[in-house]
Amino acid sequence: MAAGLAAGTLLHVRALFTSVLVCLALLLAAPPAHSFELFGWNPFGSKEEDTEAVPDPLPYEAELSVSGDSDDLASGLKSASLLLQQQNKPPSGEAGLIARALSDRERLVAKLYADARYGGTVDIKLAGIPLETALEQSDLPNARPVKVVILVSPGPAFTFGDVAISARGGELSTDPSFWELSRGDPAGSGKILTAEGRIVNVLRGRGYPKAKIAERRITADHSSNTLAVTLIADAGPQARFGAVSVTGTEVTDPDFVIQQAMLPEGGIYSPEDLARARKRLNELGIFSSIRLVEGNIEGPDGALPITIEVSERKRHVIGAGASWSSTEGFGLEGYWRRRNLFGRGELLSVEGSIGRIGTESFENQEYSAKIAFEKPGVFGPLTSFSTSLEAKQENPDAYKSKSVTYNAFLNRQFSETLNGRAGAEVFYSYDEDAFGDNDYLLVGLPADLTFDNRDDKLNPSKGIFAALFAEPAYDTLNSNAMGFVKGTVSSYYALDEAKRFILAGKVTAGSIVAPSVEAVPASRRFIAGGGGSIRGYAYRNVGPRLNGEVIGGRSLIELSGEVRVRITETIGIVGFVDAGNAYEDSVPDFSEELKVGVGAGLRYFTPIGPLRIDAAIPLDPDQDDPDFALYVGLSQAF
Repeated sequence: MAAGLAAGTLLHVRALFTSVLVCLALLLAAPPAHSFELFGWNPFGSKEEDTEAVPDPLPYEAELSVSGDSDDLASGLKSASLLLQQQNKPPSGEAGLIARALSDRERLVAKLYADARYGGTVDIKLAGIPLETALEQSDLPNARPVKVVILVSPGPAFTFGDVAISARGGELSTDPSFWELSRGDPAGSGKILTAEGRIVNVLRGRGYPKAKIAERRITADHSSNTLAVTLIADAGPQARFGAVSVTGTEVTDPDFVIQQAMLPEGGIYSPEDLARARKRLNELGIFSSIRLVEGNIEGPDGALPITIEVSERKRHVIGAGASWSSTEGFGLEGYWRRRNLFGRGELLSVEGSIGRIGTESFENQEYSAKIAFEKPGVFGPLTSFSTSLEAKQENPDAYKSKSVTYNAFLNRQFSETLNGRAGAEVFYSYDEDAFGDNDYLLVGLPADLTFDNRDDKLNPSKGIFAALFAEPAYDTLNSNAMGFVKGTVSSYYALDEAKRFILAGKVTAGSIVAPSVEAVPASRRFIAGGGGSIRGYAYRNVGPRLNGEVIGGRSLIELSGEVRVRITETIGIVGFVDAGNAYEDSVPDFSEELKVGVGAGLRYFTPIGPLRIDAAIPLDPDQDDPDFALYVGLSQAF
């Protein structure tokens, strides 16, 4: 295909691939960084301090008795009781036991109030002595362990009676039902506290930063078992955002912090603006802590100064990761990063990976090396610039490809959930596949949009992730124009409030407009199979074939569905079905059957995401497909 290219030029381009790979490998061998991360977790973190021994420990045995037949209330009281929950941690002497009992009585009374029991009583006896007497005597019988008896009489449940809500300044609904304090409803103390918090938040959201509950009057009528509630809020003065200042920076330019916070000086005060500012600053990845401190309202216009207090993270970091599957072997990856390169949030990173370890000889394994640079705030706080240079070798069964890619993007945040980018890319590859040995040099204009409102990126329980990619490109070596389009949508839904039963689904589709399959570089064609695609099948082994060898196609369909069940706080199980295929033409041929893989997996939940172990079998295996496949990695499959 590239007969028109001079031999010297080909040698030069292939030498460029080798040079880039070697240079990036040398960068990976940079001097030791200031911190180390494994899967984003620092294994050399500080140790917990040893717990000091308690002097004069006093063992005791506690029991709790609740009159009445409310099992739920009894269970809640037992969970709230320090005397019960900390029996294996003896207090220091008799004074320590008495102090624990006093604290326990307050907790149990609070629990009764939360259950709308305002006429209940809590009696505690230590070695048969009432708590009040023990407090006066400060002396208990010598029998050990000390017998502790807790007697709870819950009393009747109260309901709300007359409820009055008002505000001094500011607009506020006075309807008790709006605040979920309706007459006749159970009058748990938690509802009152929740209503107070909502009242203050509503006033703050309307521009009153100093809003507070000025007066609370609660009267329990034991003859009618009703609770009368009066809440009076003080809105305080309405405020506008005043001057913004920054403290705690060492390398970072304070003006850059103010720019990225985007607090509108002179605009009406809004807690949402503060929350968005904190989120934007946190996304820079250069601060370990961020606090937005509100000052005192000043002047006739109600200016409220804001101080942004930050602590900077270490500027250097090294990270590593690993994965394994029975079809693709081991995979290792690592990176070195320099944060805040020039003091305005810049990030320089060098990354490398090795794949298919154990399934191929050293020279046929997969390698990649990449250097990338990101600069936020290039055209305002919502726009950033990114560029990267990457060299890689790919070696699935279908082909062998050596490539170098350079790209540059302008990235734009349109909202908290929608991001986009557009840029330019130069892609060179030398491929060996069923069509022979071919060179490609593509110049393209890639762009993509990403929507993401998932509640957790590594272990989502609700939300949607959607991405759409498009790129027109021209192969300058072979004079072929082509276009790439690919989209994916993932959705997550929890069946219960505890989020222990989750349904997850993913759909991926793609199309390439090109003169032929051969005109498209092998690594850019659509080939399905393996982890992240159709589990159970060999890595990139599903698609059109030529003389029995997979050549890839110009269109793709992939479907995945999972049922995720969390059994304990750390253990979960998953059942899944994957299906899909790649097709020769730019439009999928739906008369061809989808390849289907089914399986199950285990999840071990860690602070840095779930550890994933999946086993899958192909229902329609083809040449080179295994009888079953195992996959190990970090985070959910999608």
